[in-house]
Amino acid sequence: MSDMKSVIVPKSDQLNADDLLTGEITVKITGVTIRSTPEQPVSISFEGDNGKPYKPCKSMCRVMVRAWGADSAKYVGRSMTLYCDPNVKWGGMAVGGIRISHMSDISGEMAMALTATKGSKKIFTVQPLVVRKPAAAMTEAEKIQRRMEPFNEFLLQVSDVEAKLGKPLLAATKAELEAAYEAFRVEQGAV
Repeated sequence: MSDMKSVIVPKSDQLNADDLLTGEITVKITGVTIRSTPEQPVSISFEGDNGKPYKPCKSMCRVMVRAWGADSAKYVGRSMTLYCDPNVKWGGMAVGGIRISHMSDISGEMAMALTATKGSKKIFTVQPLVVRKPAAAMTEAEKIQRRMEPFNEFLLQVSDVEAKLGKPLLAATKAELEAAYEAFRVEQGAV
């Protein structure tokens, strides 16, 4: 084993900035829990969190409320990209912290002034996150149509190709389809 990532994972019950030292992650929210405690009242569960939810700081909670509204039930199914910002300070020392760089369900870039230190604010910007939808499974007819595309130049029917293959079109391997195509080219004098 040569991958050091597994040995630097911090032992914790939540996602930490150290978890993001090797790069940003994009998470899809599965639940939000709000407790009436002053320290880390918000826990955001996400797909694949392995029991380590994201517990945003007050500033990142403000970003989410600005972007998605105050009703945390509406956050479920939405996505955001989290990264480690090494400049985040705690007790006057730069210790690093988790920040949001991109969020789904926003129409454009969003900038807002957030508290940087007591008495000073700094502009924080979030970009829109484009979440790719999984491709719909092709129907059997679409699969047949796609496999027939190379044979269209010969004006063949599916039954003609299946006769050459000696099997159903969808059961043929890529190599068998290529061999059948070459056979038709020879027959048609296209070689």
